[in-house]
Amino acid sequence: MRSDAVGQRTVPVADSGVDPRVSGLSVAVNRLRAELDAYPAQLRDRYAAEEELDVLEEQVADGAPVPTELRQSLLLLVAAVGSVSALSEPMTELRKAIELFGDPSEFRRVN
Repeated sequence: MRSDAVGQRTVPVADSGVDPRVSGLSVAVNRLRAELDAYPAQLRDRYAAEEELDVLEEQVADGAPVPTELRQSLLLLVAAVGSVSALSEPMTELRKAIELFGDPSEFRRVN
């Protein structure tokens, strides 16, 4: 078990040394990107959402996402695509994956 920064949950690290939260975040980012790519309607802020997904992918690739940056990305994504009901399930999955990196009370009003 490894304890991260103060206020974060203790998370078991897999034998491979990869934090399972990071793996889960990667899956959630990839799912939202796939759903966004498949969404046929024009979205005013599609480009902004795609850019923010790129930011999240970079954090995942680094292996040590910063909770405050994750929350910022989530807020920007919710602003960009949060009202699209077809994307609500992957957005919820992403929010839950990000919540694992910090205090869940900070996310109560997001998505």
